[in-house]
Amino acid sequence: MSKGDTSLILGSAGQIGTDLVSTLRELNGGSKVIAADVKEQTGFLSESGPFLKLDVLDATAVADAITKNNVKEVYLLAALLSATAEQKMKAAWRLNMDSLFILLDIAKEKKDLKIFWPSSIAVFGPSTPRVHTPQFCVKDPSTVYGISKLAGEHWGEYYFNKFGVDIRSIRYPGLISYKALPGGGTTDYAVDIYHQALDKGSYTCFLKEDTALPMMYMPDAIRATLELMDAPAHEVKIRSSYNLGGISFTPEEIAAEIKKHIPEFSINYAPDFRQDIADSWPKSIDDSRAQEDWGWKCKYDLSSTSIDMLKHLKEARHMV
Repeated sequence: MSKGDTSLILGSAGQIGTDLVSTLRELNGGSKVIAADVKEQTGFLSESGPFLKLDVLDATAVADAITKNNVKEVYLLAALLSATAEQKMKAAWRLNMDSLFILLDIAKEKKDLKIFWPSSIAVFGPSTPRVHTPQFCVKDPSTVYGISKLAGEHWGEYYFNKFGVDIRSIRYPGLISYKALPGGGTTDYAVDIYHQALDKGSYTCFLKEDTALPMMYMPDAIRATLELMDAPAHEVKIRSSYNLGGISFTPEEIAAEIKKHIPEFSINYAPDFRQDIADSWPKSIDDSRAQEDWGWKCKYDLSSTSIDMLKHLKEARHMV
């Protein structure tokens, strides 16, 4: 981001948004990073820099916010996630798709606007190779969330090819963060389990013990996002969405890692409808194209993630 330009983060109160706003404000100064969400926010988001109460489905309000604040980068993070979207199908489709179209149409006219829009491993499905899932392969999502993300990938690519819109995207794996509570995703057990381990000493998992899924610690995900946005346009050769791999593990494996630090911790399993969602997703991801095109490299493994998660969560509890 050039000096004097401003970033706008839509859906800033969610899991990714909370961390992204924090990181961008540290890097660029609070005044240059506008946090926006459909609900009023107190605390960090509104106190460390400008905050807008903004509905991403209000095209006029979004366009005005971009123009009035000289916004050059927009991060569209507002969405209904996998498990929630299954319960609110049409609302999820409207939020996940219409918000993207609003931004794409704004960027079609405003050529100096750069857009980040997150996709997900949810674009993959039962016919996708599940181990070391390649960048280009069959994608047959079986969830509302995955269907919307796959459609969004194609629309982003279309607007890039047809109108030159500078859109950039990552297929996030499950994300683990200590700064925000779980937000309704199938992979969110890997966040909740740390909280429950500290608060209760036990956890009931909604997935089977041997369900392997690709995950990533939030600092790696935020770093990848900013590295992609900072990459010269000619290096961003995929305009649908880049595979992003991190670490793959099962509930049984993360529980074993937690027990190294909390020996009395116990886990039991009560699979629910989210098991079917997880069973349709990859077990591990091939992100070699991201490595080749813009130099991506994962830093955190399960051990270092667990150590850092527990450290920060303990510190937060001591502050209360």
